[in-house]
Amino acid sequence: MSFLYEEAKKIYADIGIDTEDAIKKLSEISLSMHCWQGDDVGGFESSGELTGGIQATGNYPGKARNMEELMADIDKALSLVPGKHRINLHATYADYSDGIVSRDKLEPKHFDKWIEFAKERGLGIDINPTLFSHPLAADGLTLSHPDENVRRFWIDHCKAIRKIGAYIGEKLGTPCLNNIWIPDGYKETPADRTSPRQRLKDALDEILSIEYDKKYLVDSVESKVFGIGVESYTVGSHEFYMNYAANNNCYCLLDNGHYHPTESVADKIPSMLLFSDKVALHVTRGIRWDSDHVVGYTDELKEIAKEIVIAGPERVIIGLDYFDASINRIAAWVMGMRNMQKALLGAMLTPHGKLAECQNNGNFTEMFVFSEEVKSYPQGAVWDEFCERNNVPVRENWFKTVKEYEDSVLVERK
Repeated sequence: MSFLYEEAKKIYADIGIDTEDAIKKLSEISLSMHCWQGDDVGGFESSGELTGGIQATGNYPGKARNMEELMADIDKALSLVPGKHRINLHATYADYSDGIVSRDKLEPKHFDKWIEFAKERGLGIDINPTLFSHPLAADGLTLSHPDENVRRFWIDHCKAIRKIGAYIGEKLGTPCLNNIWIPDGYKETPADRTSPRQRLKDALDEILSIEYDKKYLVDSVESKVFGIGVESYTVGSHEFYMNYAANNNCYCLLDNGHYHPTESVADKIPSMLLFSDKVALHVTRGIRWDSDHVVGYTDELKEIAKEIVIAGPERVIIGLDYFDASINRIAAWVMGMRNMQKALLGAMLTPHGKLAECQNNGNFTEMFVFSEEVKSYPQGAVWDEFCERNNVPVRENWFKTVKEYEDSVLVERK
């Protein structure tokens, strides 16, 4: 225990904050690390181009080319992030060693290697059906497609992934979150806004009609305000999914890059949790709009973390979602996850009770002064202590390990 931490502990104690309690609570929060940062959302199904509003920019060397390389990169990243976490898989990261399988025919056995990987490391797994980068999604429509045969393919794919998710959850003894996001929409103003949403609702009703034990599988639906090529109309809007989730025993997933830049996901979290026991998140960093930049230690992130801590972290399923191919991909993973944890720690080191009391009593001057002054308290010393206790490097020292891995492993990938 360092001198700096001991001093920080005393400073926080003076305002009623127990740093030991904060460290303990932070160690209990698992983040879901998205596998697709490691290979630019490529997956193992094909080497075709990304479609469906998905675009990774950059050409940094060392991208994972197969399951073994991706697993090795995940191992390296997680070794530099304090705590125990989860990994988040897309369907196209299945094990195709026995041959490529149509997405609607995927089975639990295609994820056994991932389950073995996670079990050996004490990790959980979350999963997503992949409704993009496929010939049957080439026109930007999947579950809302007017062609019944196309719609049937995607319904069957989603049903297959739910079955796989329940299998994963049972094998690992921790619930697997199955999150459904679709790219569906239109480039120009649609003539009919209702029918595509009716088809999406009917498709989701069928997909979710099979009941699985919530000890093993929980479901979420993810909205988006617009996407590349579907700028004028998105079938799966926030209003659609918020209402669907409220009425169909699943969770609404909020991606903070999927809203207008003036909207605040931090503001949505407490509202959603008044009507649901949990909410799911994909945390990203949008520049101007949804651009999937690596999560930075921004004011937006701090506000999101504040609402998570006030609500109770057990009520929020936290996943990350970005894919930056312009920088070292492992560094991107590590920085984003550590920033999310730093933001959560900062929220835990803030005297929310005192600030709320000021607000309720109309003492807005005191509330403002205190909320600003606490920002310069020695949070960094508590963060360093948390990292040391978890046997990971403090401050930027972790980057040395990433560079060594790049020079010895990633440089060999052509």
